[in-house]
Amino acid sequence: MPTRVVRRSLALGLPLALLSTVCVAGTAAGAQGRHGPAGHPERTARVTGSAVLGDVPLAGFSNGLLPGTVPDDRGVMLGGIGSDIFPAGRRGEFWTVTDRGPNGQIKIDGKKRRTFPVPGFDPAIVRIRVDGKQIKVLDSLPLTTRSGAAVTGLPNQEGRDEAPYTFDARTPLGYDPNGLDTEGVVRAADGSFWLVDEYGPSLVHVSSRGRVLARYVPEGLELKGADYRVIEALPGVLLHRKVNRGFEGLALLHGDLVLAVQSPLSLPDQQAGEESRNVRFLRFSTKKQKVTAEYAYRFDPVGVVDPGEDDTSELKISSVVALGRNGLLVEERTDRSARLHRVTLPGGSGILGSVWDDPATSPAYEQLEDPSASGVRVLRKSLVVDLGTIAGVPGKIEGVAVTGRHTLALINDNDFGMTDGAEAFDANGRLVDSGIETSVTLLKLPRPLTG
Repeated sequence: MPTRVVRRSLALGLPLALLSTVCVAGTAAGAQGRHGPAGHPERTARVTGSAVLGDVPLAGFSNGLLPGTVPDDRGVMLGGIGSDIFPAGRRGEFWTVTDRGPNGQIKIDGKKRRTFPVPGFDPAIVRIRVDGKQIKVLDSLPLTTRSGAAVTGLPNQEGRDEAPYTFDARTPLGYDPNGLDTEGVVRAADGSFWLVDEYGPSLVHVSSRGRVLARYVPEGLELKGADYRVIEALPGVLLHRKVNRGFEGLALLHGDLVLAVQSPLSLPDQQAGEESRNVRFLRFSTKKQKVTAEYAYRFDPVGVVDPGEDDTSELKISSVVALGRNGLLVEERTDRSARLHRVTLPGGSGILGSVWDDPATSPAYEQLEDPSASGVRVLRKSLVVDLGTIAGVPGKIEGVAVTGRHTLALINDNDFGMTDGAEAFDANGRLVDSGIETSVTLLKLPRPLTG
């Protein structure tokens, strides 16, 4: 389970660099790993350091970027920046990205409603520095539309996305065609950023100052009213993504981008997707502005990833990281545990444009228990490290960065300190904080990541 740390209040008037001072998380030695890909016990990986983000009031953070966007943060602190992590060029510095903002679920009349207690929140790209046991915020870029307005994290389309409600799940909120549930982040050589989003799902190109330049979505999405370019350039089969489980992983691979769908598509229906272990990766050429390959990837059984868990739908791909010219480091996880695998991408277009991209194909790719028996070439993988066996690694790791031949930086998603249920807020509508902090964990591996 994630490490819990007691929060300490900080004055609202302090500079941002001081507001981001942190509490501590100590260095811990790793536990013995599980068996590696060759069947021999792994030598021990270990945590070499950990830093925690302190209390930064969300209204102060957001209004400092775009004045007036958050009139009331309901006591929520800056968090959620652990959706991904990407090296920023200097030792200990990283680009991170928030997701759509504070959100939860409350049951009303037996049905779950998605809540957005701070509906004006604008997703942001955040540059941080790990400084000993502290995470310091160095810079922040609000995501904005063509006209400079806030993107927001609200859902896009009625009937396709979850309906948004206020913090108590009593009052409906409006949809926002500009809204993004941002996840993966990489920075290109020209200084611009690429992000992935769970709503579309979509790939988003952002300027060096945070303005959305283009959003690439599946064919047939028909997103209307956005104040930026929307380009239908992704396979239409992605329209069948599970709700709130679109793209999450993103890797920059020599000018190309590799996008990972977080969960199996709901093909031919939701139940099939919940039971499936087959997910899809896409390769996107930034030069050609189109998808050039689609790869089949298969999860390990959920009980292998997270011993004691028996719900296959808990499996997710959260992070993909480039290794060499055609390699990836892929994270398979639940909220409690995670494993990192090394994958080599083959040549060719994979299953792109094949029958497996046709939603009418029966059985669907997602239903195949043995894809190779049906002629589907699944990416081969080898275990690098089982994070669930290493003391000091928190839960819900969503971002992984390679910092050296033997070293990684991991970042968790603390969900802005939110939990589900009506008890997430007190009688005055103020957040009852979970106590889970945003942390960056430094990890040393026993063997090099690349030869």
